[in-house]
Amino acid sequence: MKPAIGYLRVSTSEQGKSGLGLEAQMAAIRQFSEAEGFELVEVLTEIGSGKLGLDGRPVLKDALAKAKKLKAPVLVAKLDRLSREVAFVSGLMAAKVPFYVANLGMDVDPMMLHIYSAVAEKERKMIGERTKSALAAKRASDPTWKPGKATTPDGIRRQQEGFERGPTACIATAGAFAVKMSNIVQQFNGSGMSSRAIAGQLNALNVPTQRGGKWHGTTVDRILGRLQA
Repeated sequence: MKPAIGYLRVSTSEQGKSGLGLEAQMAAIRQFSEAEGFELVEVLTEIGSGKLGLDGRPVLKDALAKAKKLKAPVLVAKLDRLSREVAFVSGLMAAKVPFYVANLGMDVDPMMLHIYSAVAEKERKMIGERTKSALAAKRASDPTWKPGKATTPDGIRRQQEGFERGPTACIATAGAFAVKMSNIVQQFNGSGMSSRAIAGQLNALNVPTQRGGKWHGTTVDRILGRLQA
């Protein structure tokens, strides 16, 4: 059995206390370890934002140090548990401490890791842009309105869909979404991946569709079709 260090991360203290997300991450790492012949020497858990640099992530820093001493890899359930920033992931790759992502497998190409992290970074920015646009539209329609605790990302998404009702608005919104997704979809498509395979990769990365659902081959085909129109 080959030694390995497991690393889990959740974003808030509430998630840390409730175990929300930790159990699923642990299950994914254990399954991956068993399948690939790793022995989990230690599993470290961090509560903090993925936006922070390595100096702001002491548990991850400790995990990397322990892995380097053991000449072992760090195992994570998903790439975004490390970071949603391309530069951060690239820095880890350059640090000479190997890491494996359970839902991507052992043989993922380094170039693909850069692409996956670029998708995660882009999606984080898109979420921020959509939230700002929805809040701005709400304020424009009701100057007295102020966001409260009930203003969740899902609620904002539904508000945004309400603002955009109507055939013309739907077509314009779909076109804008296709443009936002164009880089990653075209890169996957250019590498010879089928629409179904591209959909699988986007689902594995937790990238939502325009309506917040799962990707299918037909969804990818529609994106490609809009880009060629």
